[in-house]
Amino acid sequence: MMFEVVNMSFALPEMFLLGMACTILLVVAFFKKTGANLAYILSQITMIAAAVLVYLDMGGLEGLAFSDTYIRDALSNVLKIAIFLINIAVLMYSTSYLKARELFKGEYYVLAVFATLGMSVMVSAHHFLTLYLGLELMSLCLYAMVAMHRDSKVATEAAMKYFILGALASGMLLYGMSIIYGVTGSLSISAVAAAIQTGSLDNTVLSFGLVFLVIGVGFKLGAVPFHMWLPDVYQGAPTAMTLFIATTPKLAAFAMMIRLLVEGLGDIQQYWQDMLIMLSVLSVILGNVVAIAQTNMKRMLAYSTISHVGFILLGIISGTEAGYAGSLFYALTYTLMTLAAFGMIILMSRRGFEAEEISDYKGLSQRHPWFALMMLIVMFSMAGIPPLVGFYAKLAVIKSIVDVELMSVAILVVLMSVIGAFYYLRVIKVMYFDKADEAYEIDAPTDMRIMVSANAMAVLGLGIFPGALMALCASVFS
Repeated sequence: MMFEVVNMSFALPEMFLLGMACTILLVVAFFKKTGANLAYILSQITMIAAAVLVYLDMGGLEGLAFSDTYIRDALSNVLKIAIFLINIAVLMYSTSYLKARELFKGEYYVLAVFATLGMSVMVSAHHFLTLYLGLELMSLCLYAMVAMHRDSKVATEAAMKYFILGALASGMLLYGMSIIYGVTGSLSISAVAAAIQTGSLDNTVLSFGLVFLVIGVGFKLGAVPFHMWLPDVYQGAPTAMTLFIATTPKLAAFAMMIRLLVEGLGDIQQYWQDMLIMLSVLSVILGNVVAIAQTNMKRMLAYSTISHVGFILLGIISGTEAGYAGSLFYALTYTLMTLAAFGMIILMSRRGFEAEEISDYKGLSQRHPWFALMMLIVMFSMAGIPPLVGFYAKLAVIKSIVDVELMSVAILVVLMSVIGAFYYLRVIKVMYFDKADEAYEIDAPTDMRIMVSANAMAVLGLGIFPGALMALCASVFS
C-alpha cells in the first residue's frame, strides 16, 4: 500500500532531488578537473526542474501519502517553489565567490542539493519522524558547508559552535517528540491532533513536551534565547555559506513550526501562545538593540535576522488564518531581502578582500551609484519603510495581533522597529555621505550583477504590487 502510484507522484520532487544529488556526487567523484563546473550546472538544472515539477502539480490532488507521513497541500507547494527558486539565486551568487577564494569544489553543490532535499522533506512532513529526518539531513549538510574552508580557524570555530548547539537543539526536539508520543500514543501529526481534540490527555505532561518542541523550533529559527549560534556562524562562515544558511532553511523552519504547533498542537494554542509571545518580544528587542552596536555587516544582518524572526512569530501567535498568512508572507519576503543583502556583500567582495565591515561601503554612491541604489532599496525594505515589501510584511503581522487584542505586544514591536531603523539607515548614510578610504572597482561577473539588480528590483516590485503574493499566502490557509 505504501508504494502506490499516488504516493510516488506526491513525492516526485523529492525522488528527483535524491536521484540528482547522487548523480552529482558521482560526477564530482569521477571528473576531478571539471567536476565542480559540472556540479554547478547540474545543481541549477536540478533546482529548475524540481520547481517545474511542483508547479505542474499545483492545483492537482492534495492529501496524505506514505501511511500519513507525507502531505501535499498548498503550503508545501508554495514553500517548495520558493526554496528551489531562491536556491537558484544562492548558487549563482556563491559560484563567483567560491572561485575567487579557491573554494570552488563540487562538494559544495552536493551538500546544497542534499540540504534542499532535507528542506523539501521538512516542508511536506506530516509525521514526527519524517520531520526529524528532513531536519537532520538539512542540518548535517549545513554544518559541513560552514566547515568547508578548512584553512580558516574562524570558519572551523563557527562550524563547531553550530554543530554542538545544533545537536543539543535536535536532542531537545526529539525529547519533546518522545514525550508527545508517550501522551498521545502516536507520532503522526494528524493522529496527535485527533488525540488532543478528545480532551482526555494529561495537559501537564503535554505542556512539558511542548516546551521542548518550542526550544527545537526556536533554535532552528534563531529566536531569543536560542540565538547564540547565529551571529558567530553568520560572521565566521564564508559569505557564500552564510548566504545559504540565512535564506531557505528559515522557510523550512517556518514549515516545521506550522506543522508542529498549528496542525499538530493547534487545540492547545493557549499553552504555546504565551511561549511564542516571549520568544517574539525578546527577539525583536535584543535583535534590534544589539544590531545598533555592530560594525560588521554580516553580524549586523545576523541580529537583524533575529528581529525578523520575532516578527514572523507574531502571525503564529495570533492563531488566525490571517496571522498565519501574514507570517508566510513575511517569511517569503524576508528570504528575498536577505538574499539581496548578502548578494551585495558578495558583489562588493573580491579576492583578498571581504566587504564585511560597514565602513567598506563608504562612498559607494559616488563609485557605483546603481548598486548603492540597490542596497538602499534592500535596507529601506528591511527597516519596513513604505512602499517597499518589508513595510507590508510588518503591517500584515502587526495587524494580525491587533485583531486578537494583543495591543501591548503590537505597540512594543512598532517602537522596536523605529529603533531598529537606525542601523539600516547607518548603512545608507555611509554609502551616500561618507568618502571612500580607497577607490576600487567591483570585480563581479555580469550574470551576478544582473541577478543582484533583479533581486533588489523584485523587493521594490513586490512593495509596489504586494497584492498577488498576499493573496497567494491567504489562499494557502483559507
